[in-house]
Amino acid sequence: MTVQHFDIVISGGGLSGALTALSLADLKDNNGKALSIAIIEANPILTDASLTFDDRVLALSHGSAAYLAHVGAWQFLQKHAQPIETIHISDRGHYGKARIDAKTEQVNALGYVVEMALIGQSLLRALEPKTNITWFAPDHISDINWQQEHVNITLASETQLSARLLLGCDGAQSVCRKFANISSSISDYQQVALISNVSTAIAHQSVAYERFTEFGPIAMLPLTDNQCGKNRCSLVWTLPPEQAKQIMATSDEDFKQALEHNFGSWLGSISQVGKRDIYPLKLVQANEQVFHRMVLIGNASHTIHPIAGQGFNLGLRDVAEFAALMKSALENDQDYAQFALLSQYAQSRKQDHQSVIGLTDSLVTLFSNQLMPLVVGRNIGLKVFNYVKPLKSALVKKTMGY
Repeated sequence: MTVQHFDIVISGGGLSGALTALSLADLKDNNGKALSIAIIEANPILTDASLTFDDRVLALSHGSAAYLAHVGAWQFLQKHAQPIETIHISDRGHYGKARIDAKTEQVNALGYVVEMALIGQSLLRALEPKTNITWFAPDHISDINWQQEHVNITLASETQLSARLLLGCDGAQSVCRKFANISSSISDYQQVALISNVSTAIAHQSVAYERFTEFGPIAMLPLTDNQCGKNRCSLVWTLPPEQAKQIMATSDEDFKQALEHNFGSWLGSISQVGKRDIYPLKLVQANEQVFHRMVLIGNASHTIHPIAGQGFNLGLRDVAEFAALMKSALENDQDYAQFALLSQYAQSRKQDHQSVIGLTDSLVTLFSNQLMPLVVGRNIGLKVFNYVKPLKSALVKKTMGY
């Protein structure tokens, strides 16, 4: 059977895979030749997003939006993205509160909230004119065989591919990670995220709320008004599994009351509740980021707690840094798939991974515990954070993606 040769094969054509392809598409070698890139995606390619009230959303940091503009996708996305102008942090039943304001940080928005389907669509639209991109979809990898100078890849359709470099952008259940026998460290938070889109009596005014409660944080992220509804917010409610099971079993009316009771009256009554889903929360870290002629990127490398909305943004910075390293290697006529160079990428990402994971772990521990010393300490901490500008500035800069 004929083998199709590519410079780079990307496993996974979702958000991380499409973004990676877009970030590498315009790179050229010393002869001015663009890289040949293949994307393997298990699902059909959907070029049009048909939105519903229940569509899942992502919070994009300020830095992530800037990078999407850099690669040419933001122009398709900006009108659909809801700016976050203020972040309102509070601890239910206690005095601790903090505010982060875009004007204080001298930006138009701290970040943006937008439907995942629209992010995907914008990436696909930006990829359309790239003639060096080849899709294999719907299809998936059935075997990987590593050779000295290349990687052989067999697809379920029996298509044979080879690549100088394989990129695993295939999510938390990464096929690439499994074929390479890369183990993972897993920490179970003993929590689940209950996710739903809701409408509220009071307009959100571009404010994102992080409300810490007895059982876990409630995030209410502002969404744009559109044909799906007005005064919309995306709810992420972190709960112990037993409480989540009980709340999932309630009627919509009882659910509204429970949410209003725990979140408070910041947005008035809950007027509409969409479909509810729950997801177990675990920290999953691949014990190696790179392998022979292979790199793990995004959720294939790390899946983190959503408490600070940093998961996709961390993965986006993986893509940005890898693309910069690739650009430098091509300009210097280096073998971009050599293990020493890939190890340099892994080392360069280590500090960002550790700091973001450390931040989310600390917040989970601190704000999901009702021990009185911790309650007092975190409320003092919120006050200190709110009024000590250097501390606040450093943390805000991190959450904005810088």
